[in-house]
Amino acid sequence: QVQLVESGGGLVQAGGSVRLSCEFSGSAFSITTMGWFRQPPGKQRELVATIAGGGSANYVDSVKGRFTISRDNAKNTVYLQINNLRPEDTAVYYCTAERRMRYWGRGTQVTVDS
Repeated sequence: QVQLVESGGGLVQAGGSVRLSCEFSGSAFSITTMGWFRQPPGKQRELVATIAGGGSANYVDSVKGRFTISRDNAKNTVYLQINNLRPEDTAVYYCTAERRMRYWGRGTQVTVDS
């Protein structure tokens, strides 16, 4: 069984930065592909970034250069660093873990104040 708990969201000024964290509970974190999704208000949930167990990362084009996904396998934690925040980054950010099914956290709200 996998459990994911996100933290680090809040109200941030445009142009600022935020680092989201996701703590993983369960086995085999180091070989689990992790991801971040976001859901802006009134819109569909969308993939932001993924990171494989070995650290290889992928991003959707719209966030390349501002978002960085990383992981600390010793801490069973995955991070999402967001720089130069824009109002359109306002969303609930969800952590995921890929197994035979996709596990989801409950999300953390990021609100960018312009």
